Amino acid sequence: MVLVRPAYDCDVLVIGGGIVGLSTAYAITRAAPGTRVTVLEKEPGPARHQTGRNSGVIHSGIYYRPGSLKARYAVRGAAEMVKFCAEYGIPHAVTGKLIVATDRSELPRLHALVQRGRENGIPVRELGGSQITEYEPEVRGLAAIHVGTTGICDFVAVARQLAHGSGAEIRYGTRVVRVDRRPERGVAVLTASGDVVRGRVLVNCAGLHSDEIARLTGDDPDVRIVPFRGEYYELARPELVRGLVYPVPDPAFPFLGVHLTRGIDGGVHIGPNAVPALAREGYGWSTVRLRELGATLTWPGSWRIARRHWRYGAGEMRRSLSKGAFTEAVRRLLPGVSEGDLVPTAAGVRAQAVLRDGTLVDDFLIREGPRTVHVLNAPSPAATASLPIGREVARRALAVL
Repeated sequence: MVLVRPAYDCDVLVIGGGIVGLSTAYAITRAAPGTRVTVLEKEPGPARHQTGRNSGVIHSGIYYRPGSLKARYAVRGAAEMVKFCAEYGIPHAVTGKLIVATDRSELPRLHALVQRGRENGIPVRELGGSQITEYEPEVRGLAAIHVGTTGICDFVAVARQLAHGSGAEIRYGTRVVRVDRRPERGVAVLTASGDVVRGRVLVNCAGLHSDEIARLTGDDPDVRIVPFRGEYYELARPELVRGLVYPVPDPAFPFLGVHLTRGIDGGVHIGPNAVPALAREGYGWSTVRLRELGATLTWPGSWRIARRHWRYGAGEMRRSLSKGAFTEAVRRLLPGVSEGDLVPTAAGVRAQAVLRDGTLVDDFLIREGPRTVHVLNAPSPAATASLPIGREVARRALAVL
């Protein structure tokens, strides 16, 4: 009897054409030349969601718990991202940033960040209130720290370069509707157009839909992606801000608070807040998808978040619904700003993985199943850290080929 081996369209099939999926494809083809990689992306081009809808900051890694994947990948990834941008002529700048305490209750947290930065190997300069104006003449605060390794870049251009440089076959406009996994025969994916794509290994980098893709493969990730929308304004008087200015974050939340970011185009973005989105790609209150909203509301962790953090959430909702309230938050850092200085601009949605007990997953979460690797939580600083994350995911995928 002759055994007929299944015909594979590729060795590694990546779902998701954001910066993490494209970095994974790039890393695979460099680590194992000749490996056939196909990337399936439902949008007509790369980086249409989290990658292309953020503040464009190359994060230093100062916020993250020493030894965590976020800390290790951010510190390493920031240096690599600057080098990558320089090599390929992608717009970028190492600007440094200020983290500013505006209330005495924030001073202990600011000092803790200094210690955390040093543990992560990040150079930090402590500033008194009067020294803040050396960097930002219009910003006021009681104290601050300056983090010199923070920068900005065009992450969409980075994603395009990764796509071009990977040598992978990239199929845009290709939405996955079904996955058939057989450990002895690999993975077959059915697309919305009726095509079937077969691979030896599937890598799930689907971002906002990563938990759904995991379930399609038959793996139960026991987490749910709960989408949080971050709303931004653009500053009509960009001359008020020279670089990047952040408040002291609350360590109980994985969000950094409303901050000021001068981008590579010279404009200044203000935001984001963090409010529940009514759809996975709910970039405004008018976008509601009942099936996706139902999935959020039936997840026990969602209600536990609400009970635990309702005061924080109420403040974020107030800033979403009231431009005056949003301006009030900005004025804590930038007293000279007025409500008329804030011009609405595009929002983003964060794919936040939430455990059943209501824990907001704070680190990168990568899980494996038979013939599968799932990236289930890749929040900020995922874009900054995308090159080392891609190598790690690639390592895991190649190990099961």
